[in-house]
Amino acid sequence: MPLNIHESWKEHLGPEYELPYFSDLANFVKKEYAQFACYPKGKEMFAAFDHSTFDNTKVVIIGQDPYHGPNQANGLCFSVRDGIPHPPSLINIFKEIEQDLGKAYPKSGNLERWADQGVLLLNATLTVRAHQAGSHQNKGWETFTDAVIKKLSQEKDGLVFLLWGGYAKKKVSLIDEGKHHILCSGHPSPLSANRGLWFGNKHFSKTNELLTEQGKQPIDW
Repeated sequence: MPLNIHESWKEHLGPEYELPYFSDLANFVKKEYAQFACYPKGKEMFAAFDHSTFDNTKVVIIGQDPYHGPNQANGLCFSVRDGIPHPPSLINIFKEIEQDLGKAYPKSGNLERWADQGVLLLNATLTVRAHQAGSHQNKGWETFTDAVIKKLSQEKDGLVFLLWGGYAKKKVSLIDEGKHHILCSGHPSPLSANRGLWFGNKHFSKTNELLTEQGKQPIDW
């Protein structure tokens, strides 16, 4: 498994690579990519960390699994490649931004533009087998990404964590609420959004208010 993760993260996550679970995970991922179509591309496995360095990270959005359709996943949660139709959850994210900030609905669903501003778009599981949602869950990725969240909580201050849906909300226990800001809502999926649990959460304007209060540059959503 290529550890093409940004140098700023290696310093903080290096010890994880030495643990037995990570070796098992690396072997599992290598076999899966050798035998099956898997997403994202190997070089994009750690794209979230490459775009949002440890020092620059100021907002964390937690997803669950990469998209498992062809040419969708690019290593950032909720994000798709340029030119790819927007999945339902991403459509609802953009609709909420329209309502919250008055920004026009964007043509591209590629969220690299957020990540480059310090939004860590972290899936709990970083890989998936094609057309099989959840196929790489419980193989070690969650242990690794939980360690990421803990490190951020311990070693940084004033981060804004956006926890959407029941799965993401379970990560609250990893975050020091005395040091960081946590915004929770329903998931942007149609199932949740259509029940009134997503729209109107104003997480994007609230995030920018929290960043501005700390003297940090707000996000251009």
